[in-house]
Amino acid sequence: MAKNRSEVVAEVAGKTDLSQNAVNRVLDALFDILAGSLATGEKVSIPGWLAVERTERAARTGRNPQTGQELQIPAGFGVKITAGSKLKAAAAK
Repeated sequence: MAKNRSEVVAEVAGKTDLSQNAVNRVLDALFDILAGSLATGEKVSIPGWLAVERTERAARTGRNPQTGQELQIPAGFGVKITAGSKLKAAAAK
């Protein structure tokens, strides 16, 4: 089971007495802040719930699975999301 964005928006709107349009704008703003912070390498932390940070990936040699030929994979960035204590406790129930 998984909830999609519209289901989350409807649920939050029901719990907060905000319109679904307002909740959508809040989510858009949150994701814009996350994306902007990650782009500059800034960590975003919501204590007890989660932390999101950009990680660096070094350049490495890989293999094409079809041909077995070696290829160079350039350095890049990834995203690390760490669950906080409240989120871990909720998952353990």
